[in-house]
Amino acid sequence: MKTIRNLFAATTAICAAGAVSAAELEVAHWWTSGGEAAAVSKLAEAWEAAGNTWVDGAIAGGGGTARPVMISRITGGDPMGAFQFNHGRQAEELIEAGLLLDITDVAEAEGWKDIIKPISLLDSCTVDGRIYCAPLNIHSWQWMWLSHKAYEDAGVPVPANWDEFVASAPALEAAGKVPLAMGQQPWQSAGAFGVMAIAIAGIDAWSEVTINKNGEVAAGPDYAKVFQAAAAARELSKNSKVQDWNQATNLVITGQAGAQIMGDWAQGEFQVAGLVAGEDYTCLPGLGVNEIISTGGDAFYFPATDDEAMTAAQKELAALLVKPDTQVAFNLAKGSLPIRGDVDLNAANDCMKKGLEILASGAILPDGNQTLSADTTKQLEDLMVEFWNDLSISAEEVQANYAEIISNAD
Repeated sequence: MKTIRNLFAATTAICAAGAVSAAELEVAHWWTSGGEAAAVSKLAEAWEAAGNTWVDGAIAGGGGTARPVMISRITGGDPMGAFQFNHGRQAEELIEAGLLLDITDVAEAEGWKDIIKPISLLDSCTVDGRIYCAPLNIHSWQWMWLSHKAYEDAGVPVPANWDEFVASAPALEAAGKVPLAMGQQPWQSAGAFGVMAIAIAGIDAWSEVTINKNGEVAAGPDYAKVFQAAAAARELSKNSKVQDWNQATNLVITGQAGAQIMGDWAQGEFQVAGLVAGEDYTCLPGLGVNEIISTGGDAFYFPATDDEAMTAAQKELAALLVKPDTQVAFNLAKGSLPIRGDVDLNAANDCMKKGLEILASGAILPDGNQTLSADTTKQLEDLMVEFWNDLSISAEEVQANYAEIISNAD
């Protein structure tokens, strides 16, 4: 990414047919895996088809690495034209500081309140009645991905739920497989724990903890079961010696690991590898226990500027991201669900269709990024990665620390 030269400028070209503004925008994001790169190329193609120039500002290492870099550039006076965050509370301080562009006029002109579903996605972009981001997709953490090859090699059936998966682990290990693939980035273990919490503690308990910040429930018996399950999962993933999430996904793709708890963005990696849902791999929403979709995802924000041409370009991109053609092309490549229900997704694979059915049924919950502050999220991520990587930390000890963080959450 170009961090020395300030790309926060729009270039204006006058075409023979009339005055047409062509904008060069640097777009910062953390989509660097094979599937992610294929998806982001769809956005670049749409932007450039409109006569503009997409300057790709990919930052490797995931959101935990990328967000501080983006924030530093914006607060340091070297902003990009647009940047990806998860819609939710991650941009609160930037908005409060007046550093982000208000795009309420775009949302109203494009009728976003009528087409974006669920409306909580747009609510997550709204502060004091003003809209500051363009939702792009629905990404749900609530999935487990299982390798047919690994289970065929182990001589046992592909599990249909979490309990069957745990029971299958000895056979996988006997066949030389890693039962559960897990990378070392903090958000991975924290996200997997969140999936287990909904599946094992149940929706009511999860809501009390994650939405209502109820420390007593976090310290109680329902969550004790989750921490015991996390301790078991930690043991099953101890030989997963990879760092990045897509490296862990590749262990499942190649049959070296039985399963991975990961969001639906993993589908992009299976797709790039040429694997077919239902034939080469199985997807279990809610670990096959509580079939539910968490309505987190990605959104684009735009740093504020006094440059009118730049502001016009930013608003043009904001509108483009929500257009039907963009939604279809991007989400089919990414493995995520569209933010509007009026688009044609007949080409969706079996897992995406399963997600669409759950979404249509109304079995949805907000994502933790929509309910917990960035500071609380960071504390929980640090706690979980310490627990996951240190087998000497007991389930009881980490639960007590977790409950304390929740009790003090803002």
